[in-house]
Amino acid sequence: MERIEQRTTLKEGTAKAPGFDFSAPVRESADECVKKGYTVLPGFCDVHVHFREPGFSYKETIKTGSEAAAAGGFTDVCTMPNLDPVPDSLENIKKQLEIIERDAVIRVHPYASITLGRAGMSVVDMEALAPYAAAFSDDGSGVQADGVMEQAMIAAKACGKLIAAHCEDNSLLDGGYVHQGEYAVLKNHRGISSESEWRQIERDLQIAAKTGCAYHVCHISTKESVSLIREAKKSGVDVTCETAPHYLLLDDMDMREDGRFKMNPPLRSAKDREALVEGVADGTVDMIATDHAPHSSEEKSKGLKDSAFGIVGLETSFPVLYTELVRNRVITLDRLVYMMSEAPRRRFGIPAADDFSAWALDETFTVDPKSFRSLGRSTPFAGRRLYGVCKMTVCGGKTVFKAE
Repeated sequence: MERIEQRTTLKEGTAKAPGFDFSAPVRESADECVKKGYTVLPGFCDVHVHFREPGFSYKETIKTGSEAAAAGGFTDVCTMPNLDPVPDSLENIKKQLEIIERDAVIRVHPYASITLGRAGMSVVDMEALAPYAAAFSDDGSGVQADGVMEQAMIAAKACGKLIAAHCEDNSLLDGGYVHQGEYAVLKNHRGISSESEWRQIERDLQIAAKTGCAYHVCHISTKESVSLIREAKKSGVDVTCETAPHYLLLDDMDMREDGRFKMNPPLRSAKDREALVEGVADGTVDMIATDHAPHSSEEKSKGLKDSAFGIVGLETSFPVLYTELVRNRVITLDRLVYMMSEAPRRRFGIPAADDFSAWALDETFTVDPKSFRSLGRSTPFAGRRLYGVCKMTVCGGKTVFKAE
């Protein structure tokens, strides 16, 4: 696979994504980290996390989720709207914003839902919600009706906001809970077809081309999705997409009979994984997001069939990607930093501010979920030896994480 060249020149001890500026009041702190031999990177930005509050604080809270993000080098995150109440009105989104203001240790930007109650029937008042929302998404479910999605894209374009789509055609799910592939056959599991994802992406790309809406595809997992988005970009559709670390590093044959390998979309085939890595390398995949989705231990202890969908990832995402992609020379460090910081910020309009994270890149650790700051403990990377230890994260001039 062709190696992507660095976008900026890296000086020893520091990597800069385009637009990152070491500015007061944290310049001195960053310089001190470099003197200690740490690599200083911009604060990461994750546009796809679930902090579960309000409504499901037994899984995660704004406080614990933002602390986990800080420990992973993130200074901005966008929280998905599958909450109770759903952020589908000013009253509801302001409830979330009040908790964020009180408890968050980094900047947290909430999504508003595309439809009322995330029920897929009626588009929310996007004009009213736009000043408070990072973007609009019904994440956790796809918008099934073509007409509703078209109305949503027209409304989002009018107020200058992105539609960030969880693409899933319910008519093609057939009760599946893992990828419809080799592992499902071997272990007699009911599979989720790749078409359930890419078919709705295909539909949405046609609507985005028609309406001119800025369209973002969440957590792509299939080779067909990569191909469709690549061709749409060539034809001028205003589309970006994200994938997650687990789709780049694992496939369905890496699974075990354990809830920590269950997420939606599921781990796909080796060919899908290879296509995603190629998409990262050639720029088709614009950014990497964790889809950090914590659940209680009980909800994740019921095996592949009956456990809840979702894993955590904020505290492991950079180390696992650095270990597997950068150290193996699939992409450069600069490219990885760009995809985890500058690319999401540019697309979602989130400024970098005066943030940074400091890393001991040659230091290793073993992933131990018991040490997570997140309330979620379910990760397919448990027990893996990784390079890259976060030593400090500074957000808005304030140290929000420092290694003990």
